[in-house]
Amino acid sequence: MKQLTAILLGAGARGARSYAPYALDYPHELKFVAVAEKDPARRQEFAQAHGIPAEQCYDSWTQLMEQPRMADIAVICTQDRMHFEPTMEALAKQYHVLLEKPMSPDPTECVLMEQAAKKHDRLLTICHVLRYTPFWTAIKRVIKEGRLGQIASIQLNENVGYWHMAHSFVRGNWRNSDTSSPMILAKSCHDMDVLSWLMDERCTRVSSYGSLMHFHSGNAPEGAPSHCIDGCPAESDCPYYAPRFYLGEGKSWAKHFTQELTRESIVQGLKETDYGRCVYQSDNNVVDHQVVNLEFASGATAMFSMCGFTRHQERRIQIMGTRGELRGEEGRIVWMDFLTHEEHTIDIPKQTSGHGGGDSGIVKSFLREVREYNGEESFTSASASVRSHLLAFAAEESRMSNGQSIDIDEYYQKVLASGTSGVSGTK
Repeated sequence: MKQLTAILLGAGARGARSYAPYALDYPHELKFVAVAEKDPARRQEFAQAHGIPAEQCYDSWTQLMEQPRMADIAVICTQDRMHFEPTMEALAKQYHVLLEKPMSPDPTECVLMEQAAKKHDRLLTICHVLRYTPFWTAIKRVIKEGRLGQIASIQLNENVGYWHMAHSFVRGNWRNSDTSSPMILAKSCHDMDVLSWLMDERCTRVSSYGSLMHFHSGNAPEGAPSHCIDGCPAESDCPYYAPRFYLGEGKSWAKHFTQELTRESIVQGLKETDYGRCVYQSDNNVVDHQVVNLEFASGATAMFSMCGFTRHQERRIQIMGTRGELRGEEGRIVWMDFLTHEEHTIDIPKQTSGHGGGDSGIVKSFLREVREYNGEESFTSASASVRSHLLAFAAEESRMSNGQSIDIDEYYQKVLASGTSGVSGTK
């Protein structure tokens, strides 16, 4: 098996800890030869782990992209609003690209990237990792085998987890859509993708409701400081008190703001970084709950609900077909046949890789597709992702217009008209 080489743009949690470890576990398949990361500690840590020489370490993606093509693959895990330009440059330099989701917070940029991949005859695979997990693969198999008959309706709940909501979407990098993406895109484009994949037909209409109901200044306790650790009078009564979480059950999540997980370094981070802020006094603006209704070409419907106010971080699904019903939550799938009343259970073994096995699953699949590339698109190609991204964009437009129903074909034509006149380098 030929060893493929890769460069990494963005050595944060997703790039360095979710996808790149595949190269350490299977060094005969993949080797990283260069890294671009603005944080010097992260850059050095990644370089040491993967044996990358100092001259192949860059503090910006632009510096790396100025160099001649040096690998087969570019893994791009920069922040959401920094996906478009490096992706366009990488495709133009003939890299196959593995791009973290979402593609871009701008629908026009998504379409332009899709077109660029076709123009340069390169793979552009989006990290919709759910499709690569044993759990969602088993559900798809039950549907394809006809066990449920024709799908009439799907209900999908994404339980974000109150602690994860506070960490990532109130205090963290995805708290503000002006600097990252709307919640439906940053967190739930996975769900729009998996619904499209399971239904395997065109979505015709979308509507959505949701709001930032709780995490705003109107709910701040009287006398609360800007940072929890500075003597908050509501410490004993607030479930979002930062020191309790990061010095307790959420200690591993402190890696997002400190390299050393000692009590001293965590306390310092809680004093100096956004992760120590009062959840009612941050600059967040993304919703903390949202529902999306979808109608498909056959008349089938789907309802998606995302909520930050849950104990566990999990997805639960119910699929109702003309011959059977399926219910699933992480680890177990149960479906019942309406004719025989037989109930079938599929237990999914616990996965060691993140996202239920999806993080390593997508890298493995992508490497195979690169080796066998003959012009065909990958499993989660840009073309497939653009379709599901448009559902998220349309849902957000509906939410912002009081739940107005959005015609997807009309919305797509509007996106095309807004700026798809050609592809050359960067925007």
